[in-house]
Amino acid sequence: MYYHLLPLTLLSASHSFRSLAEPIIQSPLLKNHGALSLALETAQLYGLHRQLVETPSISDSEHAVGEFLASYLTARNFKVEKQDVPPFDSQGHQTQHQQRFNLLAYPAASPSHGTRVLLTAHLDTVPPYIPYHYNSTTRQISGRGTVDAKACIAAQVTAAISLLSSGTVPPSSLSLLYVVGEEVGGDGMRAFNNSPHPAYETVIFGEPTDLKLASGHKGNLAFTVTATGKCGHSGYPWLGENANSMLIPALLALDNLQLPSTDKYGNSTLNIGKMAGGQAGNVIPASAYADIQVRIAGGEPKESQDLIVDAVRRVDERLKVQFWSKGYGPVNIDHDVEGFETMTVNYGTDIPWLDGQHKRYLYGPGSILDAHSDHEHLSVEDLAKSVEGYKKLVLAALSR
Repeated sequence: MYYHLLPLTLLSASHSFRSLAEPIIQSPLLKNHGALSLALETAQLYGLHRQLVETPSISDSEHAVGEFLASYLTARNFKVEKQDVPPFDSQGHQTQHQQRFNLLAYPAASPSHGTRVLLTAHLDTVPPYIPYHYNSTTRQISGRGTVDAKACIAAQVTAAISLLSSGTVPPSSLSLLYVVGEEVGGDGMRAFNNSPHPAYETVIFGEPTDLKLASGHKGNLAFTVTATGKCGHSGYPWLGENANSMLIPALLALDNLQLPSTDKYGNSTLNIGKMAGGQAGNVIPASAYADIQVRIAGGEPKESQDLIVDAVRRVDERLKVQFWSKGYGPVNIDHDVEGFETMTVNYGTDIPWLDGQHKRYLYGPGSILDAHSDHEHLSVEDLAKSVEGYKKLVLAALSR
């Protein structure tokens, strides 16, 4: 038997949600009253979503949200397996942050974790943390992770519980995987991929797609350009070598670099995301660097790497280019389920990091145009609609 939580109710006086203490059992009475059952499901959805968003989980700090979700799923008769993932910084160096882990959950009644369908999304968010807020006038929920990707987690969990508790699908049909580190290179999914795991028939990945099926997404390539100069007094610039002055022309060249393009994905784009150099205004900077990310629209990553290295060396051969990983090219995704509009997206996902012959789908509520922003938000209607979308994708996968 699966338990349904009604943790939140809308209080008109405060225009906010308030937790209720006890889970409500999905009884035969509720099953015979579709409207009431739907209301309970929706309340569960909004409650889980709020609790996820209210638990900060910036990349490399996912411990608390992982513990919360593990307890939530265990209380609803899922077996939960934790897979430790080493902490790291933005360039893959080990840090001393709190333990972080992936979660694999499957129905306790299932004979094993080897289910036909896997629903998955990521636990981490980009910085900074933005508190949860519900606007009762616009019916919009805002806060960090409301879209990317805690809406997907809440909707997937709600859809799975609904399908299982109603008997629509058997316990051996589906499982849930929630990983760390997607926003900083996918180390959570990589760790899962490199460990013993079932071979799935279908994997449904959760990311914001405006409730459409993504037919593909651009590739990804991240790198750092580093300049090493010589420090000295700023009043005597000829005594040193300004690392910032070495770096800036190379960044200008990269900003104007023509990278591969295709009809399906458009142009590759390059973002100079982070720059740092020097210690003080009156000191010649001895070092400077820039972190850069490319969204690859065509070709293999090696082609873009060669163009980047050549552009930097033409400016100054002393500059160092270090790629964080080998990257990946554009990713084509299954989109053959009827009833969904389709789109391509420019962001990266965990899809390339999970090997296998499975069909793969990318779907979720909210817009990527709002994700990672200071106004990240989605409507309560889209959040609720996504539950039905995930159900439809699961049932389509199981009908094959």
